[in-house]
Amino acid sequence: MRTEEIPPGVQEVILPSGERALAYSTGPTNPPPEPVAPGVPVAQPIPAWAKTTALLAPTVGGGIGMAAVGLSTAAPGLIAMSHALWSAVALIATGSAAAAILIGRVRARITAAQRPHITQHITATGFFGRANGTINHH
Repeated sequence: MRTEEIPPGVQEVILPSGERALAYSTGPTNPPPEPVAPGVPVAQPIPAWAKTTALLAPTVGGGIGMAAVGLSTAAPGLIAMSHALWSAVALIATGSAAAAILIGRVRARITAAQRPHITQHITATGFFGRANGTINHH
């Protein structure tokens, strides 16, 4: 038989003995399609998130780098400023303590001259007795 006379669903096969025979096929009756050659690739648009990330990455990295350089440059000044601030706090605390002591002494001298001397004599008779007393101003 010629290959044009073979009905669909039937194939010509070669047996192990070398003879040719017709057999029903279980697979596709048509020969497999030839692979299509790849065409010219079509450019895909770049997603917005990829553009944003690509623009932000060097900006953030540069900002972190500049911050590190700024801190390393300012570190000696920041240390000196913190020492100056602690010195100022210590000076204010010492000055206020000295002012409080001075004000207390001045007030004591002023009020000591104006304060009257008072003596009291209190007597009571018995455990639950009524107390009597005298006040003397000097």
